[in-house]
Amino acid sequence: MTRTTPAIKHPATKVTPKIRCAIYTRKSSEEGLDMEFNSLDAQREACAAYIMSQKPEGWVLVPDHYDDGGISGGTLERPALKRLIADIEFGKVDVVVVYKIDRLSRSLMDFAKLVEVFERHSVTFVSVTQSFNTTTSMGRLTLNILLSFAQFEREVIGERIRDKVAASRKKGMWMGGYVPLGYRVENRKLVIDEAEAVTVRRIFEGFVKLGSIKLLMRELKEADIRSRRGHPLDKGALYKLLNNRVYIGDAVHKGVAYPGEHEAIIDIALWNRAHGIMGESPRTRANRTRLSGPALLRGLIFSPNGNAMSPSHTRKGDRLYRYYVTQSVLKRGPETCPVRRVPAAEIEATVVEQLRGILRAPELIVRTWMTATVHDDRITESEVREAFERLDPVWDELFPAEQARLVQLLIERVDVKLDGIAIRLRTGGLTALLAELQSITGRQEAA
Repeated sequence: MTRTTPAIKHPATKVTPKIRCAIYTRKSSEEGLDMEFNSLDAQREACAAYIMSQKPEGWVLVPDHYDDGGISGGTLERPALKRLIADIEFGKVDVVVVYKIDRLSRSLMDFAKLVEVFERHSVTFVSVTQSFNTTTSMGRLTLNILLSFAQFEREVIGERIRDKVAASRKKGMWMGGYVPLGYRVENRKLVIDEAEAVTVRRIFEGFVKLGSIKLLMRELKEADIRSRRGHPLDKGALYKLLNNRVYIGDAVHKGVAYPGEHEAIIDIALWNRAHGIMGESPRTRANRTRLSGPALLRGLIFSPNGNAMSPSHTRKGDRLYRYYVTQSVLKRGPETCPVRRVPAAEIEATVVEQLRGILRAPELIVRTWMTATVHDDRITESEVREAFERLDPVWDELFPAEQARLVQLLIERVDVKLDGIAIRLRTGGLTALLAELQSITGRQEAA
């Protein structure tokens, strides 16, 4: 009789699915990141130990590192975090492990966005020091409570810092930030830098003397005086400097000035004179600048009887009226000249307009080009035409002294007649004007 051996049944082997875990670490400041073992390493070591404890559940650590050093948790714009999110979206991660919740985010709103990404891709979030599971409603409630306290703590710290800064500024202390021209920082205090202080004093004194930011810019440019970074001092930089109360020894916090610990560069009298000028209306300052500048037709304009006419002016209230008049009218009365006086603005505008028309005339452009090639045969007719055409946009950007110099180069005489004016050009004036216009254009392009 044949005996049958029963088959031996082996128990089925249980296969545990692998759960891929990514560790994310973050540190707000860069302090200590250059050490051999730093805070990021400590966070990662703690998270790796936690993952190892879950090895029976199939947890395995992915090889990629997601470390953001020296980046605040108040923003999602972090390189390592962006790589982590990209890997989650590609399905490379099942669990995100952090040391504490605020390592991932300190903002409740930002964290809510991250949780949405996690849930959309069935990714679990775990904190090794605050154990919970974000896939459950209780885990999400706990998370929101913890994040609310983290955000509250951050706001309280911010308020403390702001209060400390305000209290320190009221005591006149320097609390950091951009160091004004004329100072340097030593032991957390502003100290006068004498080399730069000379520039600051020159700017204040120059503005008081000239009464115009535009003229001051011109003077500083000609003297090649620049900012600390080597940039030309433009209108905005000069106004900011002239309004900075640090130069009279004040410390300003939210618009309120307090006596500062540092030494003043500018005395209060010079400060008051500069701000007295800035307090005037732009029209008043422009009138005064125009009056102190050279008259456009000085030495060029003559009355109908051939007498030279001189610039003069009169005031009515706050308004300034300029005009040209002969000495005979000033000394012996208006009956000595057929033209009593000529409004300066009107006749200057008429002369400039006629000059613009002359410079557009093709025959004068050709004549100027032919004359200029005697000295430089590389000049083309189109270059001459372009230079003269640029006079229109360039003219209004010139200072009064530059406008007067161009007129003096081009015009020999302006005769005032009862029915208009007659302009006599200088011999060679167009060639000289061409060179001047090319020089002005070159300076503007360089600036």
